[in-house]
Amino acid sequence: MEKKPFWSGPRRPSGPSPQGPRNFNRGRNNKRDKDSHAINDQIRAREVRLVGDNVTEGIYPIAKAQRVADEQGLDLIEIAPQATPPVCRVMDYQKFQFQQRKRLKEQKAKSTKVVVKEIRFGPQTDEHDYDFKLKHAIQFLKEGCKVKSYVFFKGRSILFKEQGEVLLLRFANDLEDYGKLEQMPVLEGKRMTIMISPKATVKKAKPAADAGKKAAKKPAAADEPKE
Repeated sequence: MEKKPFWSGPRRPSGPSPQGPRNFNRGRNNKRDKDSHAINDQIRAREVRLVGDNVTEGIYPIAKAQRVADEQGLDLIEIAPQATPPVCRVMDYQKFQFQQRKRLKEQKAKSTKVVVKEIRFGPQTDEHDYDFKLKHAIQFLKEGCKVKSYVFFKGRSILFKEQGEVLLLRFANDLEDYGKLEQMPVLEGKRMTIMISPKATVKKAKPAADAGKKAAKKPAAADEPKE
């Protein structure tokens, strides 16, 4: 028969806690996360500006502000610690966290991610290859992507760096209807680079021929009766 290990330490009291019943509403978030807000007993200010529903907004001593939150069964949340005095909201902390996560998610969805497409040239690129890459760059800019174009100088081809600069400036000029040159050609190591950002799409006015077609489709006026 196995024997239980001997324990000589203090025993857990079986009776009620001498500190009274635990306040679960205030004690559930004693451990403060790095990016969370200070709540309840974590707030160190002597007085705070109180805001929230069903409260009289104003400046309160911290003890009175906490009592207002306790009476509603809610938390005292420090939402602006940098203010003087700090601003605190009376609200359920879990609901507050849910609203914060929802707001961050909406902001993230609205923010657009910039995609950069790279196009590489050699210092002596032929016309066929140039036209092929130009078409790709136009498509990328129409899709809202940035185009990073560079000339790669391999070995002794660095002697043709002026030729590479002319090529990149010609490329930017051919794309001026679709993109804007952010910087002039810059030589970094064996690469000479330019960056082109897409222009905002502008709806073109419909030609007059279309207007004429629409006018032709309208029903003709009834002929006047002959005398």
